[in-house]
Amino acid sequence: MKQSEILELTDQELKDKLKSLEDEFAAMKLQHSISQLENPMKIRTMRRAIARLQTDLRKREIKANG
Repeated sequence: MKQSEILELTDQELKDKLKSLEDEFAAMKLQHSISQLENPMKIRTMRRAIARLQTDLRKREIKANG
């Protein structure tokens, strides 16, 4: 997910997207521990996408409170 796409999301959409990515990431990690994934690099890209969403969500919280 690109930064420009993240900036277009509302706070609620951002939280929903974060929750769905975290669920998908957990399922992917479980699947990877049981058997090999087709593309194990997807784990890295998903982890980074989650971090981007969390960072932007935190920026918005700080901006709203400060």
